Order: sequence, then structure tokens, then C-alpha cells
Amino acid sequence: MASGASRAAQPGTGERHLAVLEGVLERITYANEENGYTVARVDTGRGAGDLLTVVGSLLGAQVGESLRMEGRWGSHPQYGKQFTVENYTTVLPATVQGIRRYLGSGLVKGIGPVFADRITQHFGLDTLQIIEEEPKRLIEVPGLGPKRTKKITEAWEEQKAIKEVMLFLQTVEVSTSIAVRIYKKYGDASISVVKNQPYRLATDVWGIGFLTADKIAQSVGIPHDSPERVKAGLQYALSQSTDQGHCYLPEEQLIADAVKLLQVDTGLVIECLAELAAPSEEDGEPGVVRERLPGPDGGDPVTAIYLVPFHRAELSLSAQLLRLLRTDQDRMPGFHDVAWDKALDWLKGRTGAELAPEQEEAVRLALTQKVAVLTGGPGCGKSFTVRSIIELARAKRAKVVLAAPTGRAAKRLAELTGAEASTVHRLLELKPGGDAAYDKDRPLDADLVVVDEASMLDLLLANKLVKAVPPGAHLLFVGDVDQLPSVGAGEVLRDLLADGGPIPAVRLTRVFRQAQQSGVVTNAHRINSGRHPLTDGMKDFFLFVEDDTEEAGRLTVDVAARRIPAKFGLDPRRDVQVLAPMHRGPAGAGTLNGLLQQAVTPARPDLPEKRFGGRVFRVGDKVTQIRNNYEKGENGVFNGTVGVVTSLDLDEQRLTVLTDEDEEVAYEFDELDELAHAYAVTIHRSQGSEYPAVVIPVTTGAWMMLQRNLLYTAVTRAKKLVVLVGSRKAIGQAVRTVSAGRRCTALDFRLSPRPLAP
Repeated sequence: MASGASRAAQPGTGERHLAVLEGVLERITYANEENGYTVARVDTGRGAGDLLTVVGSLLGAQVGESLRMEGRWGSHPQYGKQFTVENYTTVLPATVQGIRRYLGSGLVKGIGPVFADRITQHFGLDTLQIIEEEPKRLIEVPGLGPKRTKKITEAWEEQKAIKEVMLFLQTVEVSTSIAVRIYKKYGDASISVVKNQPYRLATDVWGIGFLTADKIAQSVGIPHDSPERVKAGLQYALSQSTDQGHCYLPEEQLIADAVKLLQVDTGLVIECLAELAAPSEEDGEPGVVRERLPGPDGGDPVTAIYLVPFHRAELSLSAQLLRLLRTDQDRMPGFHDVAWDKALDWLKGRTGAELAPEQEEAVRLALTQKVAVLTGGPGCGKSFTVRSIIELARAKRAKVVLAAPTGRAAKRLAELTGAEASTVHRLLELKPGGDAAYDKDRPLDADLVVVDEASMLDLLLANKLVKAVPPGAHLLFVGDVDQLPSVGAGEVLRDLLADGGPIPAVRLTRVFRQAQQSGVVTNAHRINSGRHPLTDGMKDFFLFVEDDTEEAGRLTVDVAARRIPAKFGLDPRRDVQVLAPMHRGPAGAGTLNGLLQQAVTPARPDLPEKRFGGRVFRVGDKVTQIRNNYEKGENGVFNGTVGVVTSLDLDEQRLTVLTDEDEEVAYEFDELDELAHAYAVTIHRSQGSEYPAVVIPVTTGAWMMLQRNLLYTAVTRAKKLVVLVGSRKAIGQAVRTVSAGRRCTALDFRLSPRPLAP
């Protein structure tokens, strides 16, 4: 800790004379977590509260540290005199005041401004030496018990070790948060792994992709054409394709992608791919799986290349579905010889409404078939049909289990049925590492399992769920197949509904009279059939025309934060959701989040806040988790989980989020790259959620993303109100454009295999 981290000067700067500036880092105004570029304010000790702006890569520098910076003086046309840092060293403060500020900055977990004051009052100038050499003496300070003393000692040691790792990593400009994560993963072995096995980082450490690992590998001397590099690049290309929703890639496409990514000969890529597909010497497992399959659009056969977990999951899911479908066992045998007329009359008495013929067919199917699918658009009575199925099952004393992929969808299912519903993750009791407490060997105690919002189920989660359904139980998937497919790999609901497949299904198509009066429902069906939405004279569906993308972004914020709350009495944080086609751009979710935060949760002097990278977190912020983390919460916290920041502790360096599953989840400050603001989210991230009101910027700036199922999904997220903001031309583009091509999946083929063309 005492020696601090330093950044080597850039090549060629050694001969030039660099100016030296010493000061205390007071505030980080902006930091790019990817490359370390920082804009900060330092106190040079000239008094009068005069702070100077410094810019450059201050990777790893913490507020409160004393820095010795080398660089160049310059002037910015807007911000005036500033110092551009080329390298820096941290030096320990030499005054009691400096030490107090250093310790109170939150640098060491467990010491905030109050304890920093007490510790420096007690030990004076010897404070840092005591923490370093005789930390047990901290117990002499009033209010510091053994528990907090131990915590401070451990935090100090960890900080020193992290600094060492960062010192090594700074030459390749790895961000502070990633350096912390590398240390937490490998501990004392961090530097050894980074030097000798850099490509491990891409698979072991979240936030480090192949490109960062490749940069590190080149800096430690691994050759450009090393087989280790090429194999890691191939696995990265496959991993990227799963992020795009594919379960496999055709071999020719994978080879072409890898050649472009790695800039090496095609022959070398083909050789390395063959080695990856062979069993490894270590554990006998291949790195990838090769298999001949029909093409993704039913075309000519292709050689499919899978990452092993996705191949296993697809084989397993198809086998488990067929096992459930074909078993002679039945945990609800009473429905085989039921008098349906009497049963439906009884049901009408319970619900007060009669089922339409297609709803009746769906009810019979779910209660007599072991696996079934119910699909249909908004206003077609899916919810009422599900409620009817559950009422009848309960009347026969069946054990009914209800689940959905997200917390919001599970809550909605519970409200609809009056029965308990949970997320799939919580139902299966997923444990650290992703294993489920319930599986084939320990199935759920259920006679009927109903999964709502099934369009969101990706391959890996669907496989875990179906494994846990006991033989003889009935499994019903409910969802709208015309919505966007899952964020994760696979297209499970569409594959289950494939023509000629073995899974029985009902598609509800009739829009009920009461639903026809809703502009939201009417326009969702118009969009889905390729027609422009109606916006004149609607009480719940509006269009604000604005052709300029930047102005449309500003207008979106005004509508969501001010106009809707004023006209409809809705809470802008809880009831109104902005859904953007893409993240980037002036009307993208990223920019809109910053503007909406200013409007809905502005900075206040009495409220703590934490700046992380380019974002600021405050109590009251609406946030979303952006990765699956099986280690967090009771059963993991998953990509897309939404919540509100309820507390922010600068001493403990911890922020707490109350999720939409009513679970309090703590985040250390170095984990904040797992959270993003959620005042605005991309339409993809909104799947499975429903909001009283949605505001959708539809601009020509998002031209490449504008597709029919994207706009349809956004509109169907609204319960009461939709406001479109943007240009008629962009809306027309979205309505006309049917999404191109199917994802590369083979679940439909595995459920009903057919001979492959030669």
C-alpha cells in the first residue's frame, strides 16, 4: 500500500521533460471503466479551496489518495487550465489532515469520515504505520471493537494486494473493477495466471472478454498465431453467437468469423477447430461439439459447432420433453373420463364467464396431455384460460406449481390465479454455480406445472426446469410466440410450436369484445399483422411526432417524467417505463437513463451517492441487474432483475437494492458494473414485465433495430397506456420489417427427427 501504484509513461515520452504535479485526489468527475481515462479534480494545497482539473489514465487511483503526477500543462477551451497525466505514483499523505481525508474517503472498507477522525486523533502522524505494522492497536480507538478492527486490517491487506495486481495490469489498461475481480478470483495467484494463462481470464472472470484477454496475452509475449490464442478466439466467437441467441454456428460461418477476429490463416483456424473438437488430454472432454443438422431455416444440412453446455442442454431438453410426453404415468388421471359439460358448467359458476371454443380446447389439452403449449396475443383470453385450467386442477386436488422467468411476471401470475407463483430460478432453488436443488433425481412435488411468459425461456433455463418436472405431471407453457425471443440462447417456445412437432398446442386468435375497446390491444394486433397503429382519438394510445432523434429523446423524458404523471396521476418511477429499441444514441436507453435520473431522482446535498465509471448511483434509483450471478441473493440474481436502491453506505462501500421479488440484495461498490439504471431499458430487456404506462421512442436513429416483433413486444408491455415518440417514417419501418432469419437452434429437429439430405 505504501509504495502505491504507478503507471509507466507511454513509449517515447521518456526523453521529453515532463512537468510534475502533486496533490490530493478530491473528486472523480468522469471515468471510463474500459480504458481508465479519467477527468478528476485535485487539491494542490494552494488553499482557498482551489481545485485543479487533471485528465488522463488514472487507473486505480482512489479519492483521498495523494498523487505525484507527471505530465503536461494545457488549456481546454471550455474548462480552462488542466494537467494531462502521463504517469503517476501514489504517495502516502504526510499531514494528519491528509491522513484523515485519505482514510475517510472510503478507500478502506469499514473506515468512513467518523472513524477516520477518531483514528487520526488517537494516533496522529503514526496512523498509517500503525495500520500497516500493528493493526491490533486499532482496538485502542473508542468505538473500534475487535470485529471492525479485523475487517479494517483485512481490507487494508486486500487493498495492497489489489494494488500490486493493478500495477502489473496497468500496462494493458485493464479497468480498476476488473483488476479487483481478477484478484478476488485468483488471490495471490493473480499475477501468475495473468502472465502464464491470460486466456483463462476470458472464461473465468466476468467483464473480461476475449479482446481484453488477447490484449493482455500480447503484452506478456504470447504469439499472434499461437494455437492457444486461436482456440480461445474460436470459443469466444461461439460465445458471442450465444449472446446473439444462437445455440450453435454453422462451421463455415464460425471459421470465417474467427479468421476476421484473429487475423490469422484459415488453415490454422481449421486445424485448431479440429483440435478443439477432439477429446482433451486433461479430462477427455472436447472444447466444442460437431454435428450434422438441418440448416437454421430448414435449408441444406450444415455442420453445426456447439459450445459443450449448449449441446448438452439441447439434447437433454428434447429427451426430457419426450420422456414427459410419452410416459404411461399420470398424476392427474381424473381428467381422462371427466364429464366435460358438467365440469365446464361448474367452472362457469366459479368464474362467472363462459369459455370460448378455442379456450375450452386449451383447457382440455392442458389437463389431459402431459406437455402442452398455449399461445396467443393480448386480449385473446390467455390469462382467463390459465385461471380456468388451475381452477379445474385444484377442484381435483391437484398440486399446482406456477412459475415465470421474471419476478414481475410471477407476481402477475399470482395476482391472476390467487395462488403462489415464483420465478423459475427460485422455484428450482438455484445454488452458487448454477446447479438446481430440484432436478431429475429430486423432482418438484407437482401434478401440474404452469410456466407463463414462456417466450422468455432460454435453452439453459428451460432445460433446468423440465428436468425437475416429475414423470406423470402435466407441463403447460404459456406465452406469446410473436414477441421477441429470449435474451439468452435458444428459441424454445417457437421450437415447441414447430409444424409437425409432437407437442400439442392451442393458439388463441379471437380478441374479446372488452379488449377491442383498448387502443393498446387493438394496435398490438395491427402491428403484429403489419398495419400502422391508430393514434387519432385514442384514450390510451398516443403519438408525439418528432423527426429529430435528439429532440425525440428530450421529448421522451418530458413525457415520462412530467406529462404522464400530471395527466394520469401515475408515479414516474414505479408506473412509467421508457422502452427504447437500442442502448446507444440520443434516444437510446443509455442517454435517456441519464436524463430521466436527473428528472426523477436528482442529486440532493443530504443524500449520499456513488459515482462508478460514467454512472452515479443514488438512493431511489431504479436499477437492473445485467448478468446472471448465482452467488447473489437467496437463489441468485439474474439478468433483467429490476429493483430500487434503498440504501447506500459510503463507510461500508455497499449499496442495497430491493428487487421486484421483494428481496434485499447487497452490492459491494466494486460490483456496481453488474447494475445499470432502469428508468429506460431496451425493449429486449423488458420482456416478461408489464407496466401501467410505457413510452417508446421510435426514431430513424434506431433504423437497423426497427422490426415488427420489437415494436409489438414494446406495446404489449403496457397495461393501460402507450405513448410513441418519434417519426411516422420510423414507425412505418418497424411495422413493415419482419425479423430476418431464425436463430441457429435444433430443438425442433431433436423433438421430431427426420432424415438429413445428403
